[in-house]
Amino acid sequence: MLFTRARRVVLGGLAVLAVLPLAACGHASTEGSPASAAATAPTGAAVRQAIGDLKELERKYGARLGVYAVHTGDGREVAYNADERFAYASTSKAFLAAAVLRKYTLRGMDEVIRYSRSDLADHSPVTEKHVDTGMTLRDLCDAAVRYSDNAAANLLFDALGGPEGLAAALAAVGDTTTRADRREPELSRWVPGETRDTTTARVWAGDLRAFVLGDALGKDEREQLAQWLRTNTTGDELIRAGVPKGWAVGDKTGTGSFYGARNDIAVIWPPDSAPIVMAIMSNRHTKDDLFDNKLIAEAASVVAKALS
Repeated sequence: MLFTRARRVVLGGLAVLAVLPLAACGHASTEGSPASAAATAPTGAAVRQAIGDLKELERKYGARLGVYAVHTGDGREVAYNADERFAYASTSKAFLAAAVLRKYTLRGMDEVIRYSRSDLADHSPVTEKHVDTGMTLRDLCDAAVRYSDNAAANLLFDALGGPEGLAAALAAVGDTTTRADRREPELSRWVPGETRDTTTARVWAGDLRAFVLGDALGKDEREQLAQWLRTNTTGDELIRAGVPKGWAVGDKTGTGSFYGARNDIAVIWPPDSAPIVMAIMSNRHTKDDLFDNKLIAEAASVVAKALS
């Protein structure tokens, strides 16, 4: 089925690392912030340490990193190459589910979607078991977010009217940067210079914050999305592995077809603290390079240390 490609405005930016108050994202937040919290910046030494650690990780792994994280309680943020474009790959499945929840609400999530074996794509571990019966929108979202099922993602695209439906949902939360052009698995086939199906770490984290912690979804829909993210089965070696034990993590991973592209985006709930929203994106330098999950985990550890 052919879809008109949705193109978003490309906004450039310089790679930076800073600790600053978070800019307004266009939605009144429903997340709880301690009344006494003030925007406090770590010492210059802590900032320099974080810069050095992330640069060293790039050198160690022969990779390019894009990192953005914000402590939603006091506005402290860590940004490194946060405005450079990266392929978002399957992290987009979190936003497909969010867009479907926004369009159909929980009341409409029991609609059964019928499909055939020809609709299956590479890596469809859940949908391949239900060709004869179809799946509800709720179960398709579960399969896409928790198991990164590609056929489920494409069926969600269909429910939204194609990639332009995803683009519209992102635009509704103020995202004028992300480009949504293709379906699975083509959207993961990024090569240097490609801008289709790309975003920045800063924008992607802002979108996640809007849908999981802000008012982009109703309360019940927001809680459902958070539950899918918190029970994701694919992220144990990434951000989850890099933050302290006892911190709850709701994440969505992504893997590119080439250049060792590997991403993870997450909302993190430390004990007795407001949530942290984190996006870590990466790729390596030659087409056949493989990713290493330890890069993402170690970058998450650097960020968690800076914001805790």
